[in-house]
Amino acid sequence: MSNPTNLTSGRLLARNTIINLAGEVAPSLVALLAIPLVIRVLGVDRYGVLTLSIMVVGYFGLFDFGLGRAATKFIAAAAASSDQQEIPGLFWTSLFMMLAFGTAGGVVVAVLAPWLVHGALKIPVALQPESLHALYLLAFSMPFVISSGGLNGTLSAFQRFDLINEIRVPSAIFSYVGPLLVLPFSHSLGWLVAVVVLGRVAGWIVTFWLCLRLVPGLGREIHPGRATIRPMLSFGGWLTVSAVVSPIMAYFDRFLIGAMLSMAAVTYYAVPFQVATKLWIIPNAVSAVTFSAFSGAFSSDPDHAALLLESATKYIVLTLFAPVLFIITLAPEALRLWLGPSFADHSASALRWLTFAVFINSTAHPAYGLIQAADRPDLLAKLHLAEAPFYVAMLWWMMVRYGIAGVAITWTVRVVVTTLIVFLMAWRLLPMAAPGIARIATLTSAALLIFAVGTIPMDLPEQCLLLGIAPLLFAMLGWLVLGPRERASVRGVVRGVRLLLAQAH
Repeated sequence: MSNPTNLTSGRLLARNTIINLAGEVAPSLVALLAIPLVIRVLGVDRYGVLTLSIMVVGYFGLFDFGLGRAATKFIAAAAASSDQQEIPGLFWTSLFMMLAFGTAGGVVVAVLAPWLVHGALKIPVALQPESLHALYLLAFSMPFVISSGGLNGTLSAFQRFDLINEIRVPSAIFSYVGPLLVLPFSHSLGWLVAVVVLGRVAGWIVTFWLCLRLVPGLGREIHPGRATIRPMLSFGGWLTVSAVVSPIMAYFDRFLIGAMLSMAAVTYYAVPFQVATKLWIIPNAVSAVTFSAFSGAFSSDPDHAALLLESATKYIVLTLFAPVLFIITLAPEALRLWLGPSFADHSASALRWLTFAVFINSTAHPAYGLIQAADRPDLLAKLHLAEAPFYVAMLWWMMVRYGIAGVAITWTVRVVVTTLIVFLMAWRLLPMAAPGIARIATLTSAALLIFAVGTIPMDLPEQCLLLGIAPLLFAMLGWLVLGPRERASVRGVVRGVRLLLAQAH
């Protein structure tokens, strides 16, 4: 079994963050090349159906019931204490329950598939048979998709993000390359989805094998721990409330566009959404590492937890600044070059708003993890329940009047309000984090002012000047707000990157 000591050390967390970031960037680069090819061959209607089909299964991932996150929290706490004998019971409890819930979710998707294809969505009649086959295949994959959260939760509890990425990177790349390999032989959505499902199942099998190797006791004690069922379900229950409501606010926009506008409009919105949310690779890389650290440090060392919250959030702001400014400033030109004039005309405004929203949301990722690690996932669930009806009403109103740009604006307003409340919650739960949160607010506000400048119509030379000077000035500001330990961590990361580059050469 892995040594439980130093699972929250700064060097280990920085190393794993870099590994996670590299693991997210590689598939994103492949997606950048693959998406235009798939759209060009399939057409905007068929690609829109493919996007919605995958999102259906993404939403019904709520049948995870928060157990993936719960597995990470409880196993991380056990690994950092003297209760490591509890780990096999925690592992098998979460895995068995997630497989059962995933199967139930797959049945629900399969039952709803005919209604979704023939009634709920404006899918062209010619595409309905293959769309139905695609949904059935995705329903079959749900037990594997959902239970993989528990497997990855076990690996992340031991800070083995190297193993997670050894599986995740090839699987993610295959999800983009696999359909391209099928296109010369068939344009059917059924075959395209079948390839994606095959990759997911293969990834599940390898991840399960790695868990057995990492914790040898798992192979000898194959039984759930009955005593752990209730606390895991209790923790996961509130996460499930968020998992039910939050995806409505994350995905409902595209379903509403598909139901009221057209499949082409879904594509014109989904593509900028995919581009903007690719920026989540940075906060996801950070928060995946910090959540298990928060789980071990919140009660035992709250000062360290406060420092970790501030540092992680500032790193996210500083790292995201340049790519966000680039997208916001060059959105029309980039879309025109990448996908053509039609996408530039329909999607540029939405891309700017969504990128702005993703930046704001990204700053809250570590705070989300802190609140959950503090055993208060109920706060986030109640927040999502309270804001959902207002969001849906505003979304409907804005879409009718302003189309997909109105949808993007609504999504942005919701994200800003949610982020402010989440930081207020973190402040209340961890009062010593207040000075750090204030510094985060100052740094973020400066970034937002510069982003606003990027939306002003400019000639290309002026845009290039902004993109050349602003990141340097912001980096200088960021260096001033970093503490001594944070500056030392940055220097260590730079040395590590240089070492990796030297080894590569």
